[in-house]
Amino acid sequence: MDDVDAVQAQAARNMLASGDWVTARLDGVAYLEKAPLNYWMMAVAYAVFGVHDWAARLSHAIAVILLCWLTYRFGRWAFDENTGLYAAIALSTCVGLFLFTRILIPDATLTLAITGAVSAWLRLLEPDEKHQLRWSFTLGLCLGIGLLLKGLIGVVFPVMAGFAYMTLTRSLFSWTAWRRLHLEIAIALALAIAVPWYVLATVRNPPYFAFSLHSGPGEYRGFFWFYFFNEHLLRFLGLRYPRDYDTVPRFWFWVLNLLWIFPWSFYLLSAPALDFKRLSRAGRTRLMTLCWIGVVMLFFSFSTTQEYYSMPIYPALALLVGSVLAQGGRWIRAGTYALVATCAILFAVLSVLLLSVSHVPAPGDISQALTQHPELYTHSLGHIWDLTLNAFAYLKLPLGLAALAFGGCALGLMLSRNNIRRSVFVVAVGMIVFFQAARIALVRFDSYLGSYPLAVSLQQSPPGQLIEADAYYAFSSVFFYANRTALLLNGRINNLEYGSYAPDAPDIFIDDNKFLSLWGRDSRCYLLAYGADLPHLEQLVGRTSLHVVAENGGNYLLTNRALP
Repeated sequence: MDDVDAVQAQAARNMLASGDWVTARLDGVAYLEKAPLNYWMMAVAYAVFGVHDWAARLSHAIAVILLCWLTYRFGRWAFDENTGLYAAIALSTCVGLFLFTRILIPDATLTLAITGAVSAWLRLLEPDEKHQLRWSFTLGLCLGIGLLLKGLIGVVFPVMAGFAYMTLTRSLFSWTAWRRLHLEIAIALALAIAVPWYVLATVRNPPYFAFSLHSGPGEYRGFFWFYFFNEHLLRFLGLRYPRDYDTVPRFWFWVLNLLWIFPWSFYLLSAPALDFKRLSRAGRTRLMTLCWIGVVMLFFSFSTTQEYYSMPIYPALALLVGSVLAQGGRWIRAGTYALVATCAILFAVLSVLLLSVSHVPAPGDISQALTQHPELYTHSLGHIWDLTLNAFAYLKLPLGLAALAFGGCALGLMLSRNNIRRSVFVVAVGMIVFFQAARIALVRFDSYLGSYPLAVSLQQSPPGQLIEADAYYAFSSVFFYANRTALLLNGRINNLEYGSYAPDAPDIFIDDNKFLSLWGRDSRCYLLAYGADLPHLEQLVGRTSLHVVAENGGNYLLTNRALP
């Protein structure tokens, strides 16, 4: 898809092609916002399998599988086999993990690292743990990986959760507890993993050190200042420039987790009835999950937030769900009845929608039946509000599958409500079917969320200078599939703005006057533009000078010379 999805994939491709594994670049401009491990994993996959979109997603898919496996192992160690199994099933079939792994962000891999670090910390503190060095090594490995995935929060979250847990268990000032952690090994390993890249990135992107707390346009202070001050401190305070991100209201950031953990959130609501006393391993583990959840949620409650920032708490929530399911009782029956009612309502709504559009034609692609609400697109589900009734005519198959999933889930739960294992199986199968419906729906949105057809048309057209009439992110899938660079018309904004002021930055940013000069030459030029930008472009160069090469989802690939 356009935006961050293809941006991450292309940054990894550029690393592999250039041989520079320290500084990520987009369109030749230093892209200093993110730690590199996400790019490294994709670049390795490219080197082994070739540059493909599926290869870009391979490491993330493996990370999610490992995350579910680790949650199972953690639950089995802390509780029992059933609890571990239920927790892993709940995690692997919850809405949030599916939704937020459709794009190439490192948060699922970060969640794996945080889960590994938290579980290692807990095991090290257990009096009967016999493999302390192994788990201290695991702790250091996970902390180092976290530093290379998303910076300091990869260390802050598990360490603060560990401190909070030790405070509640009255071991924060216990020398015996600290000796069991062997932190000297964990710290040394974490630093050995992460520090080399941080040093190289600082050296290769001078000036080396700056400590200003002001962030504004036209200022370039190298990697160290941008990464640690602008991306960490100033972003936490909401003072980062450029402010190319939005924030979710605190109330919704907390409440939406019931949606992200759906359908298991109905069982999660009975978690307060569990035993959180530190007298047993199970109680201590549940106490650690509360510390884990509390640290992450409180941290982001004082910072800028996106919905997927809470992903690191999903395994903790899943462990609580697994505990509730394994324990059984009347709360489980109440949760099951609530889930049956919800699935029945969803089945009814989806069935009515399907019947309403069953005879509505669906010509062309779905983009022509959508409205646009760009002010909502910074939110993960923002595009849902673009749907109209006619748009559902293009989604008949996914509507039918989704209705089948929820209807079958409601019926199956009614038939097996007294058997917890069978109920878990029914819900898991229902969610698998629903996820296939969601995947098919995403395919229907390809023309709206990505620009692959424009990339194909560009590759099949005669050579020429490529220009994009927006920020790099706008048509990033074209750059990935066509593997092209471009001049950016009025695009010195958002994510590439800071790197554009570096001394070695390429001269790729042009204004209207430069574009007018290039477009009027005899040499061929191509322009990627939103449909909404056409009136301005026509006013600038004249309608007769804009020849349409291809159109996709209301956006265009144009050229200044008619194609033969």
